[in-house]
Amino acid sequence: MARALVLALAGMWGGAWAQATPVGLWRSVDDKTGEARAEIRITESAGALSGRIEKRLSKDARPGDVCTECKDERKGQPLAGLEIIRGARQAEGREVWEGGKILDPENGREYTLRLTPVEGGKRLEVRGSIGPFGRTQTWVRVQ
Repeated sequence: MARALVLALAGMWGGAWAQATPVGLWRSVDDKTGEARAEIRITESAGALSGRIEKRLSKDARPGDVCTECKDERKGQPLAGLEIIRGARQAEGREVWEGGKILDPENGREYTLRLTPVEGGKRLEVRGSIGPFGRTQTWVRVQ
């Protein structure tokens, strides 16, 4: 009985801890209009995060849309499946991932990235910045 309780509690704790990470599926929300823009899948490989647009949700999204403003190898690539997050790593001893880049496919610019899970991992603060200037969006975890 005690062993089953310990295992059940460990499972709940492990699940809660696993949610306090950016890894997973997120719904991006436009910080100006409140409109859902896309679903982004963030994955981890060798300690670094990457994120791809899994599904576009905006009203004006068309299946064949490509990144016309991108300036690197992503130029002309379909927006669905486009890698927009690269190289973020967890800051030592903190639940913050930084040091990577995030691409805004609407203008082709890359920004320095910081990802901070909040509300036990239910939301993700996504900050893109250039120098001291930047903006933060709050993404919502998709269950």
